[in-house]
Amino acid sequence: MSTSGGPANPDLESFREQWRAEVRARQPATAGPSNQPQHQHHRATPSSSTAGGVTSSHPRLGGHPRSQPPPPTHKPPVLKDYEDDYVQPRSFDEPAVAASAGGDGDAVPGSGPSTAAPTEPVSALEHYEKAVERETAGSLGDSLRLYRKAFRMDDRVDQQYKNKHFPKVAAKAAAGSQGELVAGGAGPSSTAPAKPLTMKELIHSFAGLAIEPAQPEIEGMPQPPCPMASLPDEILVHILEDVAVLDVGDYVRLTRVCKRFAFLVATEDRIWRRICLGSEWGFGGMHDHWQLGISGEPLSMEDLLREAEAEAEARAQARAENGAGVSSEDDEDEFHDGPIILTLGERSEKHAQERAATTLSLFRSSLYNSSWQRMFRLRPRIRFGGCYISTVNYLRPGQGATTQYTWASPVHIVTYYRYLRFFRDGSVLSLLTTNEPADVVHHLTKEKAALHTKGANPNLPGSVMQSVLKGRWKFALESGITAPGSKISPTDIEGDVVVETEGVMPKYIYRMDLSLRSSGGGGKGAVGMSRNNKLVWRGFYSYDRLTDDWAEFTLKNYKPFFYSRVKSYGVMGG
Repeated sequence: MSTSGGPANPDLESFREQWRAEVRARQPATAGPSNQPQHQHHRATPSSSTAGGVTSSHPRLGGHPRSQPPPPTHKPPVLKDYEDDYVQPRSFDEPAVAASAGGDGDAVPGSGPSTAAPTEPVSALEHYEKAVERETAGSLGDSLRLYRKAFRMDDRVDQQYKNKHFPKVAAKAAAGSQGELVAGGAGPSSTAPAKPLTMKELIHSFAGLAIEPAQPEIEGMPQPPCPMASLPDEILVHILEDVAVLDVGDYVRLTRVCKRFAFLVATEDRIWRRICLGSEWGFGGMHDHWQLGISGEPLSMEDLLREAEAEAEARAQARAENGAGVSSEDDEDEFHDGPIILTLGERSEKHAQERAATTLSLFRSSLYNSSWQRMFRLRPRIRFGGCYISTVNYLRPGQGATTQYTWASPVHIVTYYRYLRFFRDGSVLSLLTTNEPADVVHHLTKEKAALHTKGANPNLPGSVMQSVLKGRWKFALESGITAPGSKISPTDIEGDVVVETEGVMPKYIYRMDLSLRSSGGGGKGAVGMSRNNKLVWRGFYSYDRLTDDWAEFTLKNYKPFFYSRVKSYGVMGG
């Protein structure tokens, strides 16, 4: 120690010089250059003093000379904390990058203290990869900047990234098979990947499979009994046909049970023929003529006479277009130009025969390729397992409060619903209300409509049916269109539906002209389960019985109807 302002101690200086000499003598002659700063530090001599005091080379006794850097073991410089200084997370759904993937001079992370700093991205793909890395780490600002720069350099850099990190399965299989060829020297026949089976080939591959019983819940125990597996195909097909008649949707869902059921549902044409010709779900329940009055009463003599006159006019027009009379093989009724009035029973039987004949003729056409399943999917038909709902939303300007000042006028969002439920007997229920479907669809029955007629029983459940309108429906395929010699094909006009309902007042009748369409993609001829689930407006009219006038409603805020399945209606659906 030295006193402030005193002279340097000569004995202390002599001791230091001797100690330095001994240290230099002990150091090996081949000392590396990394120790040079430390030796220079120890050889440094004091060159200044504070107020005459002695300075020391030790950091606690004095300062270092200006020409020498501070020792690395003392007070390291304060470094700014960046996110890049930490190990970033990695997504394990990407292929692992090999440790030797870097170029010359790249160090493997974690291999030692001399890990090289990451290089800056240069190409568009490198910028994109760095952006993905930063986005995974949560640095959205940096990732967005890198994304923009990558796309400015190459607008298809995302495709390059996908091809590099997420190659297709087929490309992986081909690359794997080629690697095996190089390693094992296999022949060229094993290089081609397996061709995927088409849906038809896949279904036919299930032909030889049997129904397998369920596996036991405890390993080693016997399998539970499965009576269905022991049934012959004749009885099994009969059971499946009964299921299809009760609910065709449940019949199709049997394909999820096992591969044997999937094969039977897809290929058993006898069941699909029964569905198409039947009146439960198929075209036997479609009507080309009115079956009931508007309120559900039997057809009056006036309606029968009007229909007979229309049929007679159509027959006369068909003969005039052909320029010749009918052949002797045709029905004798075709020779009559006047109306032929049939009883309700005769009329019903005649129309059923006409529908069956039309279905059989269309079955052999090129449109359905002699496939009953294809006909059931593609041919327009009304669906009875639920109802069609139209949801309408529109904006209506409101009036602001007189005691408040606002920058803009208030706006009301108005939402209301239209419901249509069709029945197999040709009747229909129409309802316009603001109640949501969950509160309405389960009450769309004839019993509820009769219970709440003209506002009766407002306190009972289903009071929303007080404003329901009864009506009738049919396809727009008028009688005489399919008469012998007609040049118009039934497929050209099938799909147009006419609905007539009661009006808000007894003197009015409402008429809706709708077209059956399909939603969820797929144009004309598309095969899918979302067929015939959309009714598009073609016109909406009002008829005044007293003045015999027709008025047309504008379709500005009218939206299409979409089909919704309602299972609580029961098995047959009315």
